[in-house]
Amino acid sequence: MAELRLLALGDSYTVGEGVAPGAAWPAQLAARLREHGHDCAAPTVLARTGWTTDELLAALATATLAPPYDLVTLQIGVNDQYRDRDMEAFARGFDALLAQALRLADARATRVLGVSIPDWGVTPFARQDARAPQAIATAIDQFNALARARVLRAGAGWADVTSASRGAGQAPGQLCADGLHPGPAQYARWVATALLPAAREQLPAP
Repeated sequence: MAELRLLALGDSYTVGEGVAPGAAWPAQLAARLREHGHDCAAPTVLARTGWTTDELLAALATATLAPPYDLVTLQIGVNDQYRDRDMEAFARGFDALLAQALRLADARATRVLGVSIPDWGVTPFARQDARAPQAIATAIDQFNALARARVLRAGAGWADVTSASRGAGQAPGQLCADGLHPGPAQYARWVATALLPAAREQLPAP
């Protein structure tokens, strides 16, 4: 059986800002899939801290990738929300990215997995922001609802890591030193509660 190839598209939460590459959730997901019998290669990650939908699209236009991938994940939008971009602009960018994800999965919607954006309003970093935590949470929910509706309408899967991010909050060991990005333990929680079950549902049995 050929190796299972994973491509993760996104921003700082996908690249794992502040943690070692092996502690970011794509690498943790690949490791857990191996535990469940999948011959999973090291993931390919196209993500960078600060990227919006537009910036990820621009990166895809010049990236050297090797499709088709067996699982393509898409986690994007938190920087659109942080910059107060309107929902219509986010929808256009997300739709274009979803189309690219489907292309990279060889038009197999069941091999595409949308991943929600976490709630940064529960972190110490949010204290520097003029927006109240509840306002941030409401906006995050709106962005996630839009993305989820489009992903499910395309026949792809969805993994909700937002609930886990809110549950982790500011608990010791859950965040990096920047007080914003998840640490390895929180990424492990994302994988265990949302990403691994969703990925296993999308993939054929090993």
